[in-house]
Amino acid sequence: GPRVLVYVSCALSIWGDRMWHFALSVFLIELYGRNLLLTAVFGLVVAGSVLLFGVLIGDWIDRKPRNKVAHASLFLQNSSVTTCCIVLMLVFSYKNEIEGVWQGWLTVACYVAVIILADLASLASTALAITIQRDWIVVMTGDNRSQLAGMNATIRRMDQIINIFAPLSVGQVMTWASNVIGCGFILGWNLVSLLVEFLFLSKVYQLVPQLAAKPRRCTGDNFLKRQLELIKDQPSPLEAQQDMTSRFPLGLRQIQRLVRTCCDGWKTYCGQTVFLAGLGLAFLYTTVLGFDCITTGYAYTQGIGGSLLSLLMAISAFSGLVGTILFTRLRRSYGLVHTGLISSCLHIGCLLLCVFSVFAPGSPFDLGIFSLPLSGNSSLSHKMLKENPVHVSAFERNINQPILPGRSAIHWTNNTVLMDGAQESNQPESYVSIILLFSGVILARIGLWSFDLTVTQLLQENIADSERGTVNGVQCSMNYLMDLIHFILVILAPAPQQFGLLVFISIIFVIMGHTMYFVYAPQPQEKEPHVYINATAKIQTLTVRISQ
Repeated sequence: GPRVLVYVSCALSIWGDRMWHFALSVFLIELYGRNLLLTAVFGLVVAGSVLLFGVLIGDWIDRKPRNKVAHASLFLQNSSVTTCCIVLMLVFSYKNEIEGVWQGWLTVACYVAVIILADLASLASTALAITIQRDWIVVMTGDNRSQLAGMNATIRRMDQIINIFAPLSVGQVMTWASNVIGCGFILGWNLVSLLVEFLFLSKVYQLVPQLAAKPRRCTGDNFLKRQLELIKDQPSPLEAQQDMTSRFPLGLRQIQRLVRTCCDGWKTYCGQTVFLAGLGLAFLYTTVLGFDCITTGYAYTQGIGGSLLSLLMAISAFSGLVGTILFTRLRRSYGLVHTGLISSCLHIGCLLLCVFSVFAPGSPFDLGIFSLPLSGNSSLSHKMLKENPVHVSAFERNINQPILPGRSAIHWTNNTVLMDGAQESNQPESYVSIILLFSGVILARIGLWSFDLTVTQLLQENIADSERGTVNGVQCSMNYLMDLIHFILVILAPAPQQFGLLVFISIIFVIMGHTMYFVYAPQPQEKEPHVYINATAKIQTLTVRISQ
């Protein structure tokens, strides 16, 4: 059936993404002499690209037919990864020869090519995820919200499981063979995955005729404004002749239209009834209380080894699976909105253990370290630094921006690779603090994933078909923006003694995000809001035609 085909396509896509994101991070480190500069640049480029083009990607998804959007995104993603793998194989195979060409500038050109191709693959992956996971499955399930919740939960469970095994698979190939063979393995996977996903998605498009009936984007007041602007922007014969002789005004007009599209996209997002719920979800990304590079780097400074971290990773994945099961049962018993309220309380309650860990025995929390940089030339500061060395290397390396919301296995494996033999971890006087910290993080994932699925389905149910791509594109931009903020906070406070302050800031952002959802929850929920929007839009369309 079409649902099974979608599951297989999503599993292949997620598996390829997880392998590629992990391998690329290691490849960039190897290319630049085990330095994290390229990794940091890649993370910033990806984050900036999604922030700038997220709205445009969503607008493109809304305007084009569903099958063309899915096929174009799939082809661009896999072709970019394949080309990037070819470039990496050539660089690894002929690194010495390439460094001698053009006084080393050919090596720089290869770095730029790798980052640009990887960024294109990331943008295409974002477009494909929005298309399939935010649009297709909504159309496939129709008015059956139970089936929609089941498909959302199933895809999230696959994501959690693949997060563990996909990086391990390509990591074993790279460890026992070489980086070149690792690139070839990913290249072959992408070619096979491209063919299978293309066939499966085409079959789904044929089996579900509703996917072909895509409404035109003509909703709200923005449509009237666009129609009036198009009428005013129609050039006279003299203006058209001037445009033929001068290309600069035409290019400037295109830039203005792109800017107008971005502004309209953000206005559309802010005008949604589920705006507060989506914004609350984005606020949860500004946190160090998760299994990313920040928390695992802090664990290394507290004497936690790689084997124990791998066990904690497996437990956290199981916790995420429990969250998806909890979501389906709570939604069936209490409804979707109340499921979000229960998940919010569970998430905040479990994270309180992380707050307690800051003051528990064994915690290195010491705000006195903030006074050290103020007198950098003083002998007292140098003496304190010698007596209490601050291991900031684990946090200076953690600038790699995650590609997808499920950001656990990739960054954990990166830290394992980067810190293996790089530093000696100090044994704390007590492990009570670190036990409380990871207990809170692991248990909180139950409420976190349940809340994430709740907001995801609210966005799916309450957004008009013609605006679904735009709103989800802006939502991705918001997620990346809030995630960037948490990396900036880590750069400002990188020492283990300052990690407690990051915990407090994370709790504040989490509480703010859930508070927004609590404000949204009491609002009256409309069963089919897009019906009224589309009816109003048709009346407005007739009005415009009569005026013309």
